Amino acid sequence: MSIDLHFFKDRRNCFLEHLGGKAGIIPASPMVTHHADCEYPFRQNSDFWYLTGFDEPDAIALFLPYMPEGERYILFVLPKEPDTEVWNGFRWGTQGAIDTFGADLAFPIDEFSSRIGNYLKNAEGLVFRIGKYPKTEQIILNIWGDILDRFQRNGSAPLSLEAPCPFLHKMRLKKDSKEIKRMREAARISAEAHELVREIARPGMNEKYIQGIIEQYFLQENTRGPGYNSIVAGGDNACVLHYTANNSILVDGDLLLVDAGCSLVDYYNGDITRTFPINGKFSPEQRDLYEIVLAAQLAAIDIVLPGNNTNKVHFKALEIIVEGLVELGLLVGNVDSLIEQGAYRHIYMHRTGHWLGLDVHDVGAYRLGEFEVPLEEGMILTVEPGIYISDRLPVPKGQPEIPNRWKGIGIRIEDDILVNDTSCEVLTSKALKSLDDMQGN
Repeated sequence: MSIDLHFFKDRRNCFLEHLGGKAGIIPASPMVTHHADCEYPFRQNSDFWYLTGFDEPDAIALFLPYMPEGERYILFVLPKEPDTEVWNGFRWGTQGAIDTFGADLAFPIDEFSSRIGNYLKNAEGLVFRIGKYPKTEQIILNIWGDILDRFQRNGSAPLSLEAPCPFLHKMRLKKDSKEIKRMREAARISAEAHELVREIARPGMNEKYIQGIIEQYFLQENTRGPGYNSIVAGGDNACVLHYTANNSILVDGDLLLVDAGCSLVDYYNGDITRTFPINGKFSPEQRDLYEIVLAAQLAAIDIVLPGNNTNKVHFKALEIIVEGLVELGLLVGNVDSLIEQGAYRHIYMHRTGHWLGLDVHDVGAYRLGEFEVPLEEGMILTVEPGIYISDRLPVPKGQPEIPNRWKGIGIRIEDDILVNDTSCEVLTSKALKSLDDMQGN
């Protein structure tokens, strides 16, 4: 797939306008060593990607709204080097950064430290994320210090240093129509992979084999592969929230929890969890718990509406889960009191969802101080309640000990939800989840 680079310009213009008289400095990700001289697969900094569409490491983007037209968007990139490219692959170089990626100017990355001072001296402030890019940070702070030392003489210097995150992440939180189209594609591929896995899973298979099937499908559909470490958890393994060992044999009578989603070539992600009986039939205990989780998820999805917030979504699911657990005798007491006391947390210990986009746990505030951020059209979040019954966490004082027949059951159901103008859309609806569908194999 070729990536449409034109809409990155609109984002840059918005960011430049927000900067006013300040300089924005956004580094790309570096390569990271896995072991010896082998490196992890490259994954671009999502903020850098969002503004540039440039998918190479060790680059830096400058945004300089106070400079003349034609000098406001500058890329420092790895230069064209045939000897290096024959080992590590194609580079765009400085001319490609201009011709293809729309930079006003581009320079080799090795010239950053010698040129940056000249570009920053007329800035009113600096917008740069401290603590994540140590090599670039040291250069920026040294140059900034030198400029501040001259302030007494010339009366002009960038006097403030602030992070780009608040504004840039607010931009990323609301997806435009092109982003939504890509998210639908990520959701489609992820859902199809889950359906494939549910059809083939059988007792005696290894979790790793199931992981291979789902990730093979992601690659077959020309994605980058999994957007995060796939969770393939049979039986009690599903009670470990981020279980990724994926090396146990699937046991007849257990449930299988699969939490996996693809990442497209432009980094947009799917994120789905489904839980189903490996032998195709729920036990009575599994069925009772599955019905509670499904009811909680459906009720929570129903209130993913403009004006509501993620806290309301969470507490809607939580209320139904706690009610269901009380009815089954796994909790005792008044539902509101149990929630207030947190007496359910040995069974349901996580929130009900997160933002989704270029990052799987995407950026954007959930609350600003005491103010809950309202859901708006274009936001995408997951809704993923769960129940996990094991001996890993102690039973709170006053709550019943859990009979053995319930232990080792872990259930989560997760979908990706788009907020529309008056309603919501389940992007991942092609991954089935009804009780009958889960018993179909």
